[in-house]
Amino acid sequence: MRILSLLLLTLFIASGCCSQKKVDMTSTQIEYSAHSRGYYKTIVAQDKAVLVTVSRNAEPVKITIDEAKWNEIVAAYSKVNLENLSSLKAPTDKRTYDGAAIGNLKITKNGKTYETQGFDNGFPPKEIEKLVNLLVDFVTE
Repeated sequence: MRILSLLLLTLFIASGCCSQKKVDMTSTQIEYSAHSRGYYKTIVAQDKAVLVTVSRNAEPVKITIDEAKWNEIVAAYSKVNLENLSSLKAPTDKRTYDGAAIGNLKITKNGKTYETQGFDNGFPPKEIEKLVNLLVDFVTE
């Protein structure tokens, strides 16, 4: 009986350590935008697809995301603390003198919107850097 209990406990612990929670992205939209007087870029990711707009009057281009890239985005998203998103500090201030476009990350989940303060395009806060870089990779300029 003791051996059986030990075996079951070992299996329970092993399965708990190995399983990762699957992040539900069905009701989540991630939007990255960067704007200045002469620069415009908006990237919206949702449901394994990305809509990319690279000029103010352009129609968005839809790009389907392959499973591996989507899993990277989900992994980076799962590390973001949505409640602290609005309090993240920008590492640089080039946007204050037109040295960089103003970047912004907005995440809408279950109808609630979480948004960062403005930061320099290309220099996001460290906490969201991986996610922003994955999104920006879809834009070919």
